[in-house]
Amino acid sequence: MPDLCTVDEALARVLERTVPLAAERVATPASLGRVLREAVVSAVALPPFPSSAMDGYAVRAEDTPGVLPIAFRVAAGSPAASPLPAGAAAGVATGGVVPDGANAVVPIEDVREMDAEVAISAATAAGRNVRPRGGDVVPGDLVLEAGTRVSASHIGALSAVGVGEVVCSARPRVAVIATGSELRAAGEDLLPGQIYESNRAMLAAAISTTGAQVEVLPVVEDKAKAHAEVLERALAADVVVSSGGVSVGPHDLVRRVARGLGVEEVFWGVAVKPGKPLSFGTKGRTLVFGLPGNPVSSLVCAVVFVRTALWALQGRMPALPEYEPGRTPVALARNAHRDEFIRARRRIDGESVVLEPLSGQESHMIVHAAAADALVHVPRGDDAVPAGSPVRYLNLV
Repeated sequence: MPDLCTVDEALARVLERTVPLAAERVATPASLGRVLREAVVSAVALPPFPSSAMDGYAVRAEDTPGVLPIAFRVAAGSPAASPLPAGAAAGVATGGVVPDGANAVVPIEDVREMDAEVAISAATAAGRNVRPRGGDVVPGDLVLEAGTRVSASHIGALSAVGVGEVVCSARPRVAVIATGSELRAAGEDLLPGQIYESNRAMLAAAISTTGAQVEVLPVVEDKAKAHAEVLERALAADVVVSSGGVSVGPHDLVRRVARGLGVEEVFWGVAVKPGKPLSFGTKGRTLVFGLPGNPVSSLVCAVVFVRTALWALQGRMPALPEYEPGRTPVALARNAHRDEFIRARRRIDGESVVLEPLSGQESHMIVHAAAADALVHVPRGDDAVPAGSPVRYLNLV
């Protein structure tokens, strides 16, 4: 194998060859999980008028305490009848317009109501329980930046400022392939030398978290013609993700067949454990990832490299892997030549995330890996990472 790329070098080469997809208009309620391609600026003030934070009475603060006549009442959704006269109160519902002249709202539970008057026993402060016009946003304020992945709270904000549609990146189309004559579908009887195929469903699940549209293609037996037929079909997608067949054995056909179909290989081999035989190439604007067949290797490469490419295709900022801070409770050995990703479980200790490494770190142990909810990044080096040291991790859930 030629000189290996570092993880950062491999990510940089992937991003250099990733061209963002076209943009499209999407109804705001349907934009959850999509990536904005245009910033959203508010055209309105929110609230659009001074409003009451609770049910009560709008007053002039300087008129309290006292017994005040009730001049009128304001329901939510209705304008105030008129400015509030001095020495009077106006009933107001939560969200209702605070009339001109009033500068405070006294909660209903803090007053004594009579037929046409209200008794307020304590002085109130100006501004109390009044939401000022534009207290959240004013016209021209930035609501969301381009490159934002839309969340539930974002949809609430967009709807609140009256935005019915947003401009988002198209969802990437991803074709997922598994290679190997030994692979069988769950539920089938296994013959000697056969195993159940698990990578396609796992990869589709990992990739779908980016909002990609995933097509799972049939398992490919170890024959060049079968590889060519499925890979040619897959190359119609924006991204091809295959697992298996990228090493140097006689049945590792993916890279050779891909080259024959016009795929330009950008790199083969990354200084990472697990995942060393990762290959990456392009055909036109289609990105082609050849992942190792060992399930954990395949998962790590999908989380670190494929997800990054899918975010970059959609214009998400930043597109790099989303590492989070934590600490290790035990010393972690380093590999002198390769970065490692250790499967771990998270637990909260005070204000820290503690990452407990799991047993069974071999790249074929997918059942052991199922207990993990984090991948801890251990950079290559000669000295161990001491117990209690800060580390960074990728979320697996």
